[in-house]
Amino acid sequence: MGVAALITWICAVLAGLYMAAVWLIENDVTGPGAAPSRLPAPVVFAHLLLAIAGLVLWAGYLISDRDNFGWGALAALGLIAVLGFTMFARWIPVYRGPAAPGADGTIAIPAEGNFPAVVVFTHGLLAVTTLTLVLLTLLGLAGTS
Repeated sequence: MGVAALITWICAVLAGLYMAAVWLIENDVTGPGAAPSRLPAPVVFAHLLLAIAGLVLWAGYLISDRDNFGWGALAALGLIAVLGFTMFARWIPVYRGPAAPGADGTIAIPAEGNFPAVVVFTHGLLAVTTLTLVLLTLLGLAGTS
């Protein structure tokens, strides 16, 4: 199950990188009537960097079978989950409905309003699956391969 966790983690990171790219491209608050993002940049980048660092730790655990790498990866996953849930909670109002029309009649949508819902939900499902597989592997309830 350790390798399965690695695969789901990589897929979650790829979905996250896609959303980060959309967020970076669409987060142009210099335009007239642009809506500011509801996702704080430090939270977005901390989530992304922790996900990559945790993935490296998990790969190190699988290669070396050193328990401290595995538990470090699990700790990183805990922080990643908190940050991810925070961003998800802030994304929900943007997804549920656009802001009111501006003075010129256009509707300003924050950058995260451009995330496809299927990518957001798939990313979350992969994250929960990864967390579960990592925990089961570390508790010895599953093999590492």
